[in-house]
Amino acid sequence: MSNATEAPSAVSEPKRRSRFVDFFRRLLKEKPLGAFCGMIVLLLIFVAIFADVLTPYPYDEAHIRDIMKGPSAQYLLGTDQLGRDFLSRLIFGARLSVLVGLAVTILSAVLSTIIGGTSGFIGGKLDLLMQRIVDAWIAFPGLLLLLTIMSIVGQGVVQVIMVLGISGGFGGSRIIRSAVISIKENDYFLAALAIGSPRTTTLRRHVLPNIMPVIIIIFSISIGGVILSLASLSFLGFGLPPSIPDWGGLLSREGRRYMERAPLLALMPGLCLTVTVYSLNMFGDALRDLLDPRLRGG
Repeated sequence: MSNATEAPSAVSEPKRRSRFVDFFRRLLKEKPLGAFCGMIVLLLIFVAIFADVLTPYPYDEAHIRDIMKGPSAQYLLGTDQLGRDFLSRLIFGARLSVLVGLAVTILSAVLSTIIGGTSGFIGGKLDLLMQRIVDAWIAFPGLLLLLTIMSIVGQGVVQVIMVLGISGGFGGSRIIRSAVISIKENDYFLAALAIGSPRTTTLRRHVLPNIMPVIIIIFSISIGGVILSLASLSFLGFGLPPSIPDWGGLLSREGRRYMERAPLLALMPGLCLTVTVYSLNMFGDALRDLLDPRLRGG
């Protein structure tokens, strides 16, 4: 009897790994390109955080004697038309792109959750009214609408964040609304209504946790588009003031005017935008494939 009782205890259960470790291993195994792009995204965040340490010169410090110099040991990417170190301006442009991208995406995700979650959860006339407002907003051409609003509110970081965040919030609310409506058809949601669960409790315990993967996917995929929108507004002169270096502004001012004399002034901001947006999109696609149960094994 003693041996029989000790036998089950001798068999040790396999140690459970954390969900983060499992997710990281799946990312490396199933989505190697997405993992590589995720490392580029982490490098971009690192550069944005420590921009003050990584820049060899202040981004607005002009050297009159070093105007339009080519790459050298002193200036790795050369200087612009005012003698400012172009590498320093690119690094601060990365900080600004990450800051605006994260702020706009967070704001748009919150607004999308509020608009789409409320519309899909309550339904009825409120859903009809909110969706007609969303339809009217989406009906306008996106870039034309952004340019019109920016010409009214003026240039600035806060203005860009608010305009892009609100615009993205209306667009993403459709996806959140669809996810909430699909959850309302599940048995656990109907059971919560049958036992008289309050709406706030049902929303907090059954709806929000189940739409979090959708919100994370929207968040990861939208950052690249936000950075492109910021660059487009700055390139057209409606984004940030000229005193603030961002990649779109560098393309529009230094790059477009002096690209024949110094090609790096146009090549490097465009290359940074391309690599950043591509990495964010591929990393977001990898997250979508891993987090969405319907796409597993595809």
